[in-house]
Amino acid sequence: MQDAQEQQATVSVKVNPTDQQLASELFDHLGLSLSTAINIFIKKSIAEGGMPFEVKDPFYNTANQAELQRRFNKLNRNLSRQPQDNKPD
Repeated sequence: MQDAQEQQATVSVKVNPTDQQLASELFDHLGLSLSTAINIFIKKSIAEGGMPFEVKDPFYNTANQAELQRRFNKLNRNLSRQPQDNKPD
């Protein structure tokens, strides 16, 4: 595991107390401490050369984008059906 002479650095992270509790419980069920889970994340990030998972904004998921497109299409159809009487001469 860890070389007995290897020094450890302390990392302080601020998290929501509820998130900390939920993460601690999750990792405990996996047989890990929160500290060990964070160390695994760091080691995996180093090995991957970046985040070990995809980070993206859930707003841009396929379902949301399809709904936005549907609404734009409906708006465009409604706009194209409006009478053009309001045009200035």
